[in-house]
Amino acid sequence: MASPNTSAQIRVAGTGKVLVAKYGATPAVTVPADTKAAWSADWTELGYTSTDGVKLAKKDKIDQVDGWQSVSALRYIHSDRELTLKFQLLQINKATLPFFMGGGATSAVTATGAEAGTFKYDLATNPTPDERMLGFEFSDTKNGVPVVYRLIVPRGQVTDTEEISMTRTGAIKLGVTFTAYAQDDTTLPLATWLMKDDSYA
Repeated sequence: MASPNTSAQIRVAGTGKVLVAKYGATPAVTVPADTKAAWSADWTELGYTSTDGVKLAKKDKIDQVDGWQSVSALRYIHSDRELTLKFQLLQINKATLPFFMGGGATSAVTATGAEAGTFKYDLATNPTPDERMLGFEFSDTKNGVPVVYRLIVPRGQVTDTEEISMTRTGAIKLGVTFTAYAQDDTTLPLATWLMKDDSYA
């Protein structure tokens, strides 16, 4: 029996990027079919993130069914599934600020007209859903061969934000948690991994 220990299958997310696109756009946003396909103009890259990169969490809640006749559980039922991506944005611009604040397209940032080069963004009193598509990509190498992973979330929203620390000793960070939502057709996936990696062959 061959050893299952294969160091060539260890992955390090050496460098990567996070992108967003409008959910429910007409015509539909072009989703890459593989890792060679470039992200289309529908997608906006959010730029630099902190060295923590992206933290992906999948949490399933499973409830057990008990019976009088058995001490052990009789069966288990999936009652909840949550998929989140957490990261900190380092750049502040017309794409990242509305994304963090929870509303509005890039057009929500407008010139004031009072002074050249001055803009404003209004934080809504009554927020509305700001659903987006999200793409995450990282690359590694295996024996000098590029390995690329992409995760595409077709529907989701920023559901939590970190407090912003504004000091003279560090960069401002826009920390967000993006949660995947089910699509209207629940037979469609919550998220899709695309892997350029022969470890799956």
